[in-house]
Amino acid sequence: MSDQLEIFASRREELAARRALLRARAQQRRRRVAALVVAVGVLLAIVLGGGYYLISNVIGGSDFDGPGRGDVIVKVAGGDSTTEIGNTLSDRGVVGSAKAFTRAAADEERIRSVQPGYYRMRVEMSGAAAVSLLLDPASRVGALEIKGGLQLDDTRGANDAITPGVLSLISKATCADLNGRSTCIPVEDLQAAMAGTDPAQLGVPEWAMDDVRKAVPIRRLEGLLVPGRYDVEPGTPAADVLRSLLAVSTARLEAANLVKAADGTGYTPYEILVIASLVEKEGVADDFGKISRVIYNRLDTDQRLEMDSTVNYPLDLQAIRTSTSDRGRAGPYNTYLNRGLPPTPIAAASDRALSAALAPEAGPWTFFVQCRADGTSCFASTLSEHQTNVNAAINAGVF
Repeated sequence: MSDQLEIFASRREELAARRALLRARAQQRRRRVAALVVAVGVLLAIVLGGGYYLISNVIGGSDFDGPGRGDVIVKVAGGDSTTEIGNTLSDRGVVGSAKAFTRAAADEERIRSVQPGYYRMRVEMSGAAAVSLLLDPASRVGALEIKGGLQLDDTRGANDAITPGVLSLISKATCADLNGRSTCIPVEDLQAAMAGTDPAQLGVPEWAMDDVRKAVPIRRLEGLLVPGRYDVEPGTPAADVLRSLLAVSTARLEAANLVKAADGTGYTPYEILVIASLVEKEGVADDFGKISRVIYNRLDTDQRLEMDSTVNYPLDLQAIRTSTSDRGRAGPYNTYLNRGLPPTPIAAASDRALSAALAPEAGPWTFFVQCRADGTSCFASTLSEHQTNVNAAINAGVF
């Protein structure tokens, strides 16, 4: 009897195990079916979404009517194709689709000449209206060009003519009228951002950091914004504007190999920028190599540089000569009184000035004076030779 009970129990256990196995297999089938349904759903969504994009943007291309409404700033990146510009405009809500823009631009050859930068466009424009507005020179905003020799501050020259400085040019570049609101950043706000923001947060390069921290705050970025074209996004806060410009400028200095090239000069990269700024302000490009040599020779022999450009710098003056009282005015930039280099660059230095600062022309000169009407200078290695050149310049009416 006990054997029969054991057999019965064994069969019952076997049956239960078989049922459990069948339930597990059924559950696995349900999971596979559910996963398949989800996968098909995702694939269908992708296909439908892609099909919608293909139809709306490539094959058909939805379009708005009319000139649009409200202002919006759009960036065209360097190297953007017409299609990429169209995608940007579509993403920003300017046009109904990229296709609407590219279709309208198909027969417009000028679209290929659109420059990188920022443009004031309108929301919900027709493709044709967007092409027309993008090609309108008045739509370009934020364009900035810094030229060699410019200071941060405005300077006063002959007949009291004012040359706008780098900060004034930046201020102008920030200006746009967006939906009736001006985005202009005053020079004073740029100065406050420069003086009140930690140099590291502004993006000052590490090789310049120590010198920048020592500088007078309102002059700390002098010379760090190198000549060239820049783009400023209107509506951006002052500190962010300076940060973006410094990023571009630093990249250009790195591309010029400043840090590595300075290694063989005996001067730091920042000091090379200072020398380059002196070269830029003291003469014309054809003389840059010789002027750089004069600076090197004087520094090597512990002579004062005695350069008028350094005296005029804190006075915001542009002049060939200086007065006796100005040359006697104490201050960190007066190289008639102080030995060595001034604490910061005194202007934006061009590529040619930077090259001259890194590799001065060989020669014994320690003096020079502008002696010709074309702005070129006469160079000398002795004081007596220099005085002869000065007298000749005076007689020629150029000094």
